Amino acid sequence: MRILLSNDDGIESPGLIALAEVLEKLGDLVVVAPDREQSGTSHSLTLLRPLRIQEIKTNWFSIDGTPSDCVNLAIREILKDRLPDLVVSGVNRGPNLGDDILYSGTAAAAMEGAIQGIPGMAFSLVLKRGESPNYSSAQAFAKRMVKRFQEHPWPSEVVMNVNVPNQTGDPITSYAFTRQGKRHYTDVIVKNIDPRGRPYFWIGGDAQGFDEVPGSDGEAVHRNLISITPIRLNLTHETYLQHMTEEWHL
Repeated sequence: MRILLSNDDGIESPGLIALAEVLEKLGDLVVVAPDREQSGTSHSLTLLRPLRIQEIKTNWFSIDGTPSDCVNLAIREILKDRLPDLVVSGVNRGPNLGDDILYSGTAAAAMEGAIQGIPGMAFSLVLKRGESPNYSSAQAFAKRMVKRFQEHPWPSEVVMNVNVPNQTGDPITSYAFTRQGKRHYTDVIVKNIDPRGRPYFWIGGDAQGFDEVPGSDGEAVHRNLISITPIRLNLTHETYLQHMTEEWHL
């Protein structure tokens, strides 16, 4: 099996290196990742300038673009003669829960694979501010997920979004199959004044919890469970489409 590994934290990210250590034992691993951090880039593509590929060592490539750029170029150029069977993204330093998924470059890398017809999964570590990351649980669970895929592949339109609680000691083994929840932030926009007296704005903020949605990703990690959420590319709201078809008259 050929595995393509990418991320949004950059080619030198400890989470990427930790995942590569596991995946290289499970198949033919090729790493294609951004040359620097690209957090929050969502599914953006670089269209207004050229992209450059640099092979930093055998089967490890960096690209001066977004996670979606990396997977796109990997499939269409670097690996075009033998496509990957699976796209894996992560391990992200920080959670991708609820609304985070829409902004996540980590999830977008796996979703780009699905757009190209290749199943994917994205791994994130649920860190709290000031915590040191421990990737052992994510490593162990990634191994389980890839072995499951080898035995029972899922459709290419399905991407598994996996969030792993951060803890020291024995790896977490308990998990829950979840739906996307709703995450809340505070102080998302910070306004300040630069030395010349002009206002500037910094987008950020801290997560302040979740809606209490039974079976959600946020609920699972709050219970110290690994959350596995199958997400899809088609954003059509089927229920409301049916309502429009029956009730709307423009």
